[in-house]
Amino acid sequence: MFDLSGKIALVTGAASGIGEAIAHMFARSGAFVYVADIDDKKGSDVVEAICSNDGNAEFLHMDVVNQSECSEIAGKVHRDQNKLDILVNNAGIGHVGDIQQTSSSDLDRLYAVNVRGMFDVTKAFIPKMIERKHGVIVNMSSVGGVAAVKDRLAYCTTKFAVVGFTKCLALDHALDGIRANCICPGRVETPFVKARISEYPDPEKAYKAMAATQAIGRMGTPEEIAAAALYLASDEAAFVTGTALLIEGGFTVGK
Repeated sequence: MFDLSGKIALVTGAASGIGEAIAHMFARSGAFVYVADIDDKKGSDVVEAICSNDGNAEFLHMDVVNQSECSEIAGKVHRDQNKLDILVNNAGIGHVGDIQQTSSSDLDRLYAVNVRGMFDVTKAFIPKMIERKHGVIVNMSSVGGVAAVKDRLAYCTTKFAVVGFTKCLALDHALDGIRANCICPGRVETPFVKARISEYPDPEKAYKAMAATQAIGRMGTPEEIAAAALYLASDEAAFVTGTALLIEGGFTVGK
């Protein structure tokens, strides 16, 4: 287990799915974790679960599309902790459709959360990281950020942007003691994905079809993605920056 003892981490979109798994794993590894999300009830439940297992966490209501709120949260964290060691930009949304099935407002909505939100959160926290000459940023992209996925035009557009954003951060701040990497998961069995599958006329058939897109024949788990985030956030990854780490069960093999 990688050790995050003494580290302060903030995870956006941490009330469920991959973000929740990251929050739990970071806390088990010794970090104090800010669970940031727009869902107060679920976010508070995550904090309660972490603390009941001897971890340390605090819930923060945080809407990444609200720039002033992002700045206020950064101010609170720095007042309370005087630092943020690890920022995980995990909050994100999706959309199904090709260009004809995607409106300008659909694209704007995804861009606001997946790209602009990540920009605003990072911009709020990075000055102190630069000042301290220390910081780790882990951004959540997608397999759809390195390869086209059918009927996911808006989603892939934003996730490709996340990869570029991450690489630029890494290059611009390599000598500031800041590492920036992103994770590109394949299909992961999150509550969100399960809910969407349940809406299909034949959920079992839909599940098998989605699982089959990975070469290993199954979807990933949130914990498998969280393990990668833990590595990238740890000191063991001190020589890793600017990478887009594919964790996709062979989704892109042969493509």
